[in-house]
Amino acid sequence: MTLALGMIEVYGIPAAVEAGDAMCKAARITLVGYENTDLGRITVLIRGEVGEVNVAVVSGLAAVGRVNGGEILSHHIIPRPHENLEYVLPIHRSANVEQFSADIRFPPALSA
Repeated sequence: MTLALGMIEVYGIPAAVEAGDAMCKAARITLVGYENTDLGRITVLIRGEVGEVNVAVVSGLAAVGRVNGGEILSHHIIPRPHENLEYVLPIHRSANVEQFSADIRFPPALSA
């Protein structure tokens, strides 16, 4: 499996949360987190297979436009990021988010 790193930088928390939500709903990715740099600039970081990250980022960009005052500053996808980035940036997959990458399993139907 080839993992990619997807990033969307926006102004403000509402736009960042909307982008993250849209990306999680659009594709099978892991929301790694948010990086708040300065002056309201927030970068949303995701990981997943290259194709899934592409779909998620497109969806996240569209979602930012639906937020009142939402503004996209930058976006980028890095396919197969170097392993050194795993150690320097907070982009690794942890046990805390492992549950979100599992297949959705529905409970068995209730029998009458």
